[in-house]
Amino acid sequence: MTELRTEPLDGIPAVFDTRDGLHTAARTLAAGHGPIAIDTERASAYRYDDRAFLLQLRRAGSGTVLIDPEGRRDDVRNLIGPVVNGADWVLHAAPSDLPSLAGVGLYPGRLFDTELAARMAGFSHPNLGAMVEELLGVQLEKGYGDADWSTRPLPREWLAYAALDVELLIELAEILRDILAERDKYDWAQQEFAAIARAHADSTGLQTPSWRDTKGIKTLRRAEQLAVARALWTARDKYSRGCDRAPGKVLPNKVLIDIARRLPATRRELEGIKGFPRRRPGAAAAWFQVIREARALPRDEWPRPQRAAARVPSKTTWAKDHPDEWLAYQDVRADVEELARELDIAKDTVIRPAALRAAVWAVVGTPPHGAGSASPSIGGTVRQVDGIPDVLAAEGARPWQIELVTPVIARRLFGDAGTSTR
Repeated sequence: MTELRTEPLDGIPAVFDTRDGLHTAARTLAAGHGPIAIDTERASAYRYDDRAFLLQLRRAGSGTVLIDPEGRRDDVRNLIGPVVNGADWVLHAAPSDLPSLAGVGLYPGRLFDTELAARMAGFSHPNLGAMVEELLGVQLEKGYGDADWSTRPLPREWLAYAALDVELLIELAEILRDILAERDKYDWAQQEFAAIARAHADSTGLQTPSWRDTKGIKTLRRAEQLAVARALWTARDKYSRGCDRAPGKVLPNKVLIDIARRLPATRRELEGIKGFPRRRPGAAAAWFQVIREARALPRDEWPRPQRAAARVPSKTTWAKDHPDEWLAYQDVRADVEELARELDIAKDTVIRPAALRAAVWAVVGTPPHGAGSASPSIGGTVRQVDGIPDVLAAEGARPWQIELVTPVIARRLFGDAGTSTR
């Protein structure tokens, strides 16, 4: 029978938000033992960046500790860091939390990701609520994950929700560890966990964004459009950072790209673009001035489209310009999907699609033209089976993935010869 749990069994913990409080939190955590369950609550839909506004930590012998790091980030780094850094951590969907934890100087030793573990174990719904309910028989309170966690004071029901996120995390990890071991997948999972920890080991926190990273920027083909997009992004970033407001709330990316694509010649045209904040006082005048100034720049100051040669062609280019080779990739992909079904693991967990494309292109792709070509393309560089693992490793594949996927590629592209005939 499922138990509906709306509050932690031990009650809602106090939130530590002072230096003295963080000293207490550190002593509490140090008195515990075993792995530490960690989660964060963020407010990227409301604030400028994805920093954590609440830290939830739980450890056997310590109970649950809630920390408000805003305004105390150095204290978190200096007081909590020495206790938790290098310890065994348990998180759910670790890559989403680790950057904000690095932003306050917190880094795991060994890592266990319950979301990834659930996917590797073959669960079709690996979200935390579904896993806790299925494996522990507890239905957790829902509804506040997308709330504005920069709100102060935090409502009681939000704090209950946050504490519940870590209350059963260690127990969930223990069950999933046993399931993975029974299915001979625990060693694979450990490789994945170690790779996640390594990827964040040198992180200093949230990455500084670039206008070139704006979703949709590659759809802009003209230098003038890119100049306007850069100017709009820069003005938005400056304003958003200054008032600590989510950039998408100031000017959504889709609207920004649409403005740059259409290059409105009048304020009225600008206001007619769907999604533009026309009702905001002064918005049209301010944004139109940014557009005018960008278009008035000397043309040699306009940015140019980035069309650097690639190691592997895009899916569109590959399918259009190399149809036979694209069919070969489709065959290999189908084989990998069949392998994933046999293993009861999502195909993208067995191998990232980009890594698989790279390995196939290295075998079947067109070699760079001319002796000593400076092209970065890896097309045609692998002529024997033993070259496949090196390509997969260069793409970040783990040993377990390489061991499973290499024979699949080899059978399809090499047959029994051991040397490609393509």
